[in-house]
Amino acid sequence: MKRTYRYRLYPTTQQATTLTQWLTTCRLLYNNGLAERKNAWETYKKSVTYGEQANQLKGAKKTNQFLQAVHSQVLQDTLRRLDKTFNNFFRRIKKGEKAGYPRFKGKYRYDSFTYPQSGFTLDYRKKKLRLSKIGAITIKLHRPIPSEGVIKTCTIKRDVDHWYACFSVELPNHESQRKLQKAIGVDVGLKSLLTLNNGETIANPRWLRTSEKKVAKEQRRKDRKVKGSNNRYKQNKKVAQVHRKIHYQRKDFHHKLSRKLVDNYDLIVYENLKITNMVKNHHVAKSISDAGWGQLMCFTEYKAEEAGTLVEYVSAYNTTQLCSQCGKLVPKTLATRIHSCPYCGLVLARDHNSAITVLHRSTRYLESLSSSGQGLPVEPV
Repeated sequence: MKRTYRYRLYPTTQQATTLTQWLTTCRLLYNNGLAERKNAWETYKKSVTYGEQANQLKGAKKTNQFLQAVHSQVLQDTLRRLDKTFNNFFRRIKKGEKAGYPRFKGKYRYDSFTYPQSGFTLDYRKKKLRLSKIGAITIKLHRPIPSEGVIKTCTIKRDVDHWYACFSVELPNHESQRKLQKAIGVDVGLKSLLTLNNGETIANPRWLRTSEKKVAKEQRRKDRKVKGSNNRYKQNKKVAQVHRKIHYQRKDFHHKLSRKLVDNYDLIVYENLKITNMVKNHHVAKSISDAGWGQLMCFTEYKAEEAGTLVEYVSAYNTTQLCSQCGKLVPKTLATRIHSCPYCGLVLARDHNSAITVLHRSTRYLESLSSSGQGLPVEPV
């Protein structure tokens, strides 16, 4: 299995300037490659391949000093990234999906480049990352890369004014699947981020909502600056720094919460939500994005794979409307927060009832109950 290990870099002023110049060179190469493909199709109805564009690099480097300054494999990976973008575009078209044509990258829309095979060396003793044609950059190795792991690629990423090195590491599959002893059904929400089938609730921190005033304040300051001025550029960085802090707060919380779930349970059952469709409702779009359900599920899934825990997704259809005890349909509006079944008399919090229904829809959970002879819960109708 592959895992990515990310570390903070502390380049010197000169190194940061070089890294920024490399990003600009890669961005222009990407845009020129996109323009070549677009013009070739519009003029001659001809498709340009990655191989054809990569073969042109050698000649282009003879007349372009900026291309000469960048490691050859980094340039090749930039064209490979463009080729992947087109392949994904055509794949979506063939599947009948709505797909946007690949777009040109603006000045602040290209923030990473990759050494795909070689050109980088990690010095653990001196805590340096040696990059070909750039030099040794100080790196904060806050956790070791497993000795059995094989580093495949190194991606240098810019996040506003921070720099990071991301290593893609191939790891062996060590963990075997745990014996299913503890299972949990999870209902995600906005009032409470998570409600478990045992009645436990996890409060929604609402990181964006709590920082909205600060975001608005910095945004107003930016709007007062003259467009294109240096002061507006500086203020734009401050706005981005506020958003970055919110992102890191949410990410840290999700990492800790997903770790807690994986450590305590052998089977974790989520609803299979269509979050992309849900955020089309402008009344709740900001709250759903702030909650970050998709990120939490993703973190839980990859941690579970390492730990031998199972993560299962079940249908979300009518999980809040069905009674978890008798399976009868009990219609509710969004304002109704208590589930009160007129058929069997069950009274529960709406989300608690939903979490139980989610667990009962799990195929693996039902199989474990059947094999253990504990009997099956009433299935929803």
